[in-house]
Amino acid sequence: MIATFQSLHPVVQALIATLFTWFCTALGAAPVFLFKTFDKKHFNFFLGFAGGVMVAASFWSLLAPAIEMAGGSVVAPAIGFLGGGFFLWAVDRFIPHLHPFAEVPDGPKGSQLKRSTLLVMAITLHNFPEGLAVGVALGAAASGVAGATVAGGLALALGIGLQNLPEGLAVSMPLRKEGLSRSRAFMYGQASGAVEPIAGMLGAAAVVFMSPLLPYALSFAAGAMIFVVVEELIPESQDCGDTDFPTLGFMVGFAIMMILDVALS
Repeated sequence: MIATFQSLHPVVQALIATLFTWFCTALGAAPVFLFKTFDKKHFNFFLGFAGGVMVAASFWSLLAPAIEMAGGSVVAPAIGFLGGGFFLWAVDRFIPHLHPFAEVPDGPKGSQLKRSTLLVMAITLHNFPEGLAVGVALGAAASGVAGATVAGGLALALGIGLQNLPEGLAVSMPLRKEGLSRSRAFMYGQASGAVEPIAGMLGAAAVVFMSPLLPYALSFAAGAMIFVVVEELIPESQDCGDTDFPTLGFMVGFAIMMILDVALS
């Protein structure tokens, strides 16, 4: 099955892999058909889990191959890493959006967009680097980068798919609680993952056709994901007073992603 997947063009590989991560977002949003509320304490565990997956993926699937491709030099990976963080900072500052469970939108003040739209925009903006990471990883494997493999890219897609489960729920449940119908809340929740196939194909195409960008692209995706973890996932997971439970979730997510990447690479 892996051999069949490897025979596909890397952009097609990225499309298939990120369609899977989008499906996981939709799967995470699906409980809205069964419940109107959920236990925030247990949800915080999964937010921590998502953060652990993203941090582990940022190093093993993105930064380590970038450093290896740069011949051990950290200059290009450091530039790309900081560039990814700065890009997400600019997006966070200049595009209106509403983080799950927040009351006041971030970004430019005075936005007239609906809360539902702002909420979907927040998760969509943060899903972009995840799709980009999968596409760049698969594009790097297709380009023959040392340390980058198709199996590793699939492990990254699986890890991101797992951490997309709570993200879908983080959109659909608050909207359901505000009075939206189950079907509309679900549609908004799954829609936040639609950007991942687009970002994945763009990332794969960029590195295949512009291979000198690879160390920068890999580390850019890593920097963007780390920004999301530190700016949103960790603070949000710690807001109920019990910080141990989400911290354990972080460690479990980190360990699972580490095992997936090492075992499948």
